[in-house]
Amino acid sequence: MKYFVYILQSLKDDGFYVGMTTNLEKRLNYHNKRLVKSTKHRVPFKLIYNESFGDRKTARDREKYLKSYKGSREKLTILENL
Repeated sequence: MKYFVYILQSLKDDGFYVGMTTNLEKRLNYHNKRLVKSTKHRVPFKLIYNESFGDRKTARDREKYLKSYKGSREKLTILENL
């Protein structure tokens, strides 16, 4: 099974959200249908970036890193290169 770490951009406030899933299309739909508590006030979203991983632990570690203070610099570099 593949795991994805993704970055969404809110079309409402131009902010970003980092998450992890096994199904990008389904997860994006959940966000946009306001089924995710932490993002429901910021819809709609568009998927702007994703990375795939072969195991859940590696994907979760990457997600946590990109959400961390230290990883925020790398996230900004990713966003600048889109």
